[in-house]
Amino acid sequence: MKMVHLFLALWLQLLGYGWAGMFRKYLVDSPHMWWPSNLIQVSLFRALHEKEKRLNGGKTRLQFFAIVCVSSFAYYVLPGYLFPSISTVSFICWIWKDSITAQQVGSGLNGLGIGSFGLDWSTVAGFLGSPLATPLFAILSTMAGFSMMVYIILPIAYWQNAFESRRFPMFSQETYDGAGQVYNVTRIMNERGFDLDVVGYDGYSKLYLSAVFAIGLGFGFAALMAAITHVALFDGKSIWEHWKKTTGEKNDRSIDVHTRIMRRNYEVVPRWWFMATMIIPFALSFLAIEGFGKQLQLPWWALIMACAFAFAFTLPAGIILATTNQYIAQMIWTDVIVDLLIGYIYPGKPLANVVFKSYSSVSMFQALDFLSDFKLGHYMKIPPKSMFLVQIAGTLVGSAAQFATAWALISNIDNICDIEKLPVGSPWTCPGYDYFYSTSILWGVIGPHRVLDNGVYSILKWFFLIGALAPFAIWLLARRFPNKKWIESVHVPIIFSGAYGILPARPVHYLSWAAVGIFFNYYVYRKYKGWWARHTYILSAALDAGVAFMAVMIYFTLQSKNVYGPVWWGLEADDHCPLAKCPTVPGIFVDGCPAFHITLNHF
Repeated sequence: MKMVHLFLALWLQLLGYGWAGMFRKYLVDSPHMWWPSNLIQVSLFRALHEKEKRLNGGKTRLQFFAIVCVSSFAYYVLPGYLFPSISTVSFICWIWKDSITAQQVGSGLNGLGIGSFGLDWSTVAGFLGSPLATPLFAILSTMAGFSMMVYIILPIAYWQNAFESRRFPMFSQETYDGAGQVYNVTRIMNERGFDLDVVGYDGYSKLYLSAVFAIGLGFGFAALMAAITHVALFDGKSIWEHWKKTTGEKNDRSIDVHTRIMRRNYEVVPRWWFMATMIIPFALSFLAIEGFGKQLQLPWWALIMACAFAFAFTLPAGIILATTNQYIAQMIWTDVIVDLLIGYIYPGKPLANVVFKSYSSVSMFQALDFLSDFKLGHYMKIPPKSMFLVQIAGTLVGSAAQFATAWALISNIDNICDIEKLPVGSPWTCPGYDYFYSTSILWGVIGPHRVLDNGVYSILKWFFLIGALAPFAIWLLARRFPNKKWIESVHVPIIFSGAYGILPARPVHYLSWAAVGIFFNYYVYRKYKGWWARHTYILSAALDAGVAFMAVMIYFTLQSKNVYGPVWWGLEADDHCPLAKCPTVPGIFVDGCPAFHITLNHF
């Protein structure tokens, strides 16, 4: 089985590189696709390699980077080892220690997050990316969706007991049974075939979700459809014009200076290089799927379908990423849609669901990362052939290294990802993978026909229609008022994704991210534009680097030897709002929670 895992890791990494070559014209050569995250790396490389004189006694960009990086490195010992609780500070929970409602309102991790904040750069940038590299319109659109979800729809749905949600925590990415307990998936699985035991399922319980999980899925459906409609309405004409100019691209005067310099000085990567990179891993994937005793459960035709879906969605996802620095389209595609598709097509096969999801999503992620790196080479004037070869070599080495690292962690860290059993202060909580596991149960084991067609959550299907139609309103307003340029900045897919992405991120991540982003990209940009242009991206890179270096050092010197911080109140990577996880209806019994809740308005 190890060989199957290794082959999958390798072929998945390489497969997307093939169709990345098909989209270079639209996502690399186009000056409108500027890839904001690359500007951080460009600024860092310039600071490291360009000779610069100090102006008026100030500091060079390299000196600025060094000071911030060292400061970030030194500070991260607090949230990363000695005082993890400052990653999420929820004052309301400190005041009302015995109120479920107060803690649901104030918890930054398991509630609405009112008044919560984080004193940790990984809280700010760990889930939503660097706010310093995200355009202001994208931050505002994201927060519009977040606010609509968390402060309007979610409280109404929860306290009105929609989807019987008061049986469960308001915020959770677990799956539950009707008694309010975590869903025992082993009761509905066949031990030999590793598929759904229908008799066991009928004799156990329907699967339930927390309110935020259920409504978030609906917004995920809406965001996907909105992404397709938005790209068609706002970028369709540009894509069509680029396609028509394919044969005459050398005379295209619409290209920018970077593209002209690259074409004048370097040879482009031959198309057959990309084709070979796509065809060879695709053929070898057939061997992995059909061989090894068909352990992966996925039929060959589903492999073709997975790759076709990933190819088709790479362009709209890439346009959104290249202009907003938001991975929302990829997240939704990965976490919702591909699970839904294979769940309908091949229900009750969880391994098939996970493998289909990997081929549909990882290959697309790799294609977009490849294109992003080509754009970085575009900015830095690196020969395209060199970029291609180095990427392939790095992927071969990196896949083996990642596989070996993952296997070593799983083999050597006891209770990895099990929060209840991990020692206090352990970093191995795996919030993203918990969500991956829950969606695999939801769509892979039980299947969407039991959840959406005949289940508690059938109303969520209407979100597909809402998402498909919503961008038309903005498009019509933009045509009706062409002088109001701000209308086109209302990005419906990002609004919906702001509502969807609340899991596995939490309110404290959104609020901290938005506060930093708005401060720098609105206040600092307007008040100190020169400083912003010179230092903002360097600041982001330095903060990232300091956190990363300290995290690696802490692990290899201390945590790998099971040496954690001193045991005290602040060592828990939690916001100390335990009652926020409690149900609020009589008859549901959960350890650590009141047996019943008399009133929701008692503080």
